[in-house]
Amino acid sequence: MRHSIPTWLEVQADSDFSIHNLPFGVFSTQPNPTPRIGVAIGEYILDMHFLVSEGALDGLSFEIETLQEPVLNSFMALGNEAVRELRARLQLLLSQASTEREPIEEEGLILQSDATMHFPFMIGDYTDFYSSLEHAQNAGKLFRDPDKALFPNWRHLPVGYHGRASSIQLSGVNFHRPCGQIIDKERSTSENLIPKFSPTRALDFELEMATVIGKPSELGQRITAQNAEEHIFGFVLFNDWSARDIQRWEYQPLGPFLGKNFFSSISPWVVTFEALKHFRVKSPAQEPEVLDYLKTEGNRNFDIQLSVEIQAENSLPTVVTQTNFKHMYWNVAQQIAHHTINGCNLNTGDLLASGTISGSEPGSYGCLLEITENGRKSLTLSNNQERVFLQDYDSVIIKGWAEKDDIRVGFGSLFNKVLPAIISSRQ
Repeated sequence: MRHSIPTWLEVQADSDFSIHNLPFGVFSTQPNPTPRIGVAIGEYILDMHFLVSEGALDGLSFEIETLQEPVLNSFMALGNEAVRELRARLQLLLSQASTEREPIEEEGLILQSDATMHFPFMIGDYTDFYSSLEHAQNAGKLFRDPDKALFPNWRHLPVGYHGRASSIQLSGVNFHRPCGQIIDKERSTSENLIPKFSPTRALDFELEMATVIGKPSELGQRITAQNAEEHIFGFVLFNDWSARDIQRWEYQPLGPFLGKNFFSSISPWVVTFEALKHFRVKSPAQEPEVLDYLKTEGNRNFDIQLSVEIQAENSLPTVVTQTNFKHMYWNVAQQIAHHTINGCNLNTGDLLASGTISGSEPGSYGCLLEITENGRKSLTLSNNQERVFLQDYDSVIIKGWAEKDDIRVGFGSLFNKVLPAIISSRQ
């Protein structure tokens, strides 16, 4: 059992940002608009630039100047040993045994409510996996023979595709409903499908987690499933927003394109791999047996509770799903091993999304496609409005947290609002 570390800073018991978490982000304030690295603790942000300047981090074995840069990439590239060393020093500084409380309390702490959050790292590339067995089965049953819901390769490898990094944005950023080609149901027949240009009528969220790569790999280097975790800096909440009708028309034969790349979003705080080790659990049994390069041992999944809320304009949010990251069939070590088995290199800041996370029961499905059975049934929000897919001015709020032995580690929330489509008079 792991025991809680007493701290001189008042932190609520239900705070996502306990002394056992210490997630990393990038922030600025009105008096100091320069983005800088911070660590969340309770309602506050611990300013890394200040700690380095004050000498509070002197004696650490890595280049502490990386903590004075405007993004996390240089620090993340140092690997998990640097993360472990820094976390231990920060926990000491924040513990009741600290002798450096006064300067930190006076100048090194900023209220999160007074800060503006920025993108925490520069994304190199973005890959989206399809690693939830329950989601893959549910989606397959909606579009194919229920007895053949999974494609033949699904249980043999972590299926994934390369997405677009430039349209990934931060929590709090709102976006316009995307437009594209959708099937014109009035003019189409089963033998002849005819498209039309339209704003999507089937806008969906996808509840996901994303792995943030720290230590990079070289082109041609294979990362094994056994040492894959050495390359993981941490995790963020991820929403892979999807236009289902655009996706449905375009995805064959090359997969997702405009139905996915218009907008994705992440939570602002990166929870480190080190902070989540306490919440590791056994992965689901894999049948049939996977190939040798994908085999893992021990507890490789994470017991992270997840929820999604939809909030219509001028109303209270409604919880529409609750599930858990531990259900993932393909764990993150297997995703990394498969990603690099052909020699593909990973760069610091690469983002590997999990794919939609669903449980096995209604109420635990990770997207509206599953919840509403592709629009065949509706759900009711707190204001008694019905939804099959998202409407304009709806907001989606994703939350994630882990709890064990009276220790809580959370991600905060991921929040974005849908704005109306932009329609040109020439379209």
